[in-house]
Amino acid sequence: MKLRNVAVLALVAVAFGACKKKQPPVAPTPAAPVDSAAIRAQQQARADSIAAAQRAAQEEAARQRAAAMARVRQELGSPVYFDYDSEQLSQEAQDKLRAKAEILQANPSLTIRVEGNADQRGTAEYNLALGQRRAESAKTFITQYGVSGDRITTISYGEERPVAEGTTEEAYSQNRRDEFAVTGGDITNLPGGGM
Repeated sequence: MKLRNVAVLALVAVAFGACKKKQPPVAPTPAAPVDSAAIRAQQQARADSIAAAQRAAQEEAARQRAAAMARVRQELGSPVYFDYDSEQLSQEAQDKLRAKAEILQANPSLTIRVEGNADQRGTAEYNLALGQRRAESAKTFITQYGVSGDRITTISYGEERPVAEGTTEEAYSQNRRDEFAVTGGDITNLPGGGM
């Protein structure tokens, strides 16, 4: 009898399961249509934006390098001044010459000319000799920083090229100077390895 009860229960369960309403299968949600032109346009816009940012960064780096090179050229060309009847280098002159030596070290193809000048006091011959001593003083100082003397020529203009006219101490002090001219090569590197 127990077997019979189990069989009846099994039958009822199967019948009950067969009567249960089956759910229709869920239809997949249709995917949104893919707009490949819109995707390509987004990708191109992103690529254009990245390229524009890179160009802007390169242009800014080029502007900064050009400004740094202009400062280096100005530093190289800046004159050094001397006391009356002296070729001794002041501390300020030594500082300027050290900066010039760094530029020359960073640019081994660069050659310069040191042009010695004097004010108009004294004879023309004396002022030519004084201008030469001033130019040689600057050359000697620069070569002490590892720059070959072969890269530096000197000349004296004595009193022939004044930058200030007049007979005041202010005019005289502007004329007692060494000037520097690039005679070969080009400034391509910043001192200290900067680019």
